[in-house]
Amino acid sequence: MSTRKYPYAVVIGRFQPVHFGHQRLIEEAARAADRVIVVVGSDRTPRSAKNPFTFDERERMVRACLRSTDQMRVSVVGVGDSPYNDQLWIASIQSAVDKLIVQDGHKPKVALVGHLKDASSYYLKLFPSWEFVGLHAVESIHATDVRNLYFDPEMRGQLSPSDLPDGTAAFLERFTQTGDYAALCEERAFLLDYRDKYRYAGSEFPPIFTTVDAVVVEAGHILLVQRKFHPGKGTWALPGGFVGQHERLQDAAVRELREETRLKVPVPVLNGSMKASHVFDAPERSQRGRTITHGFFFELAHNQWTGLSDVRADDDAAAVRWVPIAEFLDMQECMYEDHFFIANHFLGGLGKN
Repeated sequence: MSTRKYPYAVVIGRFQPVHFGHQRLIEEAARAADRVIVVVGSDRTPRSAKNPFTFDERERMVRACLRSTDQMRVSVVGVGDSPYNDQLWIASIQSAVDKLIVQDGHKPKVALVGHLKDASSYYLKLFPSWEFVGLHAVESIHATDVRNLYFDPEMRGQLSPSDLPDGTAAFLERFTQTGDYAALCEERAFLLDYRDKYRYAGSEFPPIFTTVDAVVVEAGHILLVQRKFHPGKGTWALPGGFVGQHERLQDAAVRELREETRLKVPVPVLNGSMKASHVFDAPERSQRGRTITHGFFFELAHNQWTGLSDVRADDDAAAVRWVPIAEFLDMQECMYEDHFFIANHFLGGLGKN
């Protein structure tokens, strides 16, 4: 008979990558409960300087830090982000956990093991039905610091293998030999240069950028562009960009839409096809810095005789295409930043989670 206090314990994190702090949380969960469920966040997102590793890679790092006797007691599940709907994110985590809990006629006791380090740990207070088990600070290099050193080839030597669990250190060493590592180093260098270029020296209030994005649908299809440059090079995105100094927001959205896609629809028709707009302001939505975007939803009338409106990649788009909405709902892994969620806001929240 088990002497552990809980039948189940949950640990939530992004694990980008796994460090000693994560390892201690998982070890504490294993001491406290018979079964441990590690929830890996930001699942199904394209590689970026902030989220460089896939779910499978992070699961391997998690399992590499476990004792062999604990392997069978630990389950690892991935949950995607919901940056504009905390309730949907909470429900996704609860659903993932519930699927792994053995139902025996009563709801088992669940512990949530975590460390309230700063404002970013607010999510630990969003699960009142689970009993919170808090740990004090762990002497460990932070994941952000690991990424900053690791993806700077000149600074990587300062990251000692002893700074990380053996499994993580070994994985990172292998990953440096991949093309993905080189691309992420290049993107990080671009972002650092971008932030330095636009940061006001000595200002208490760094600049806040204003952008627009267009969600354009026609006959069950959504219009997407493939990004030609960093950040997010190669990912798919909504047509959009920065607002000019003397532009109104909708005018900027129409201009960017036409510049990137050469959409053959007259401006008055586009303006008449605008059905809704919404502000998307998640503070961490863009790696470039604080960026608030205004989304505009255009629903074009379809001419069955001429087919979908003509488009052609231009400006900073590598490609442009009309994507069936049913296909788009499976594209979260290759969508730029939060554009998948922006589109789903207007499409009625039909995306998979």
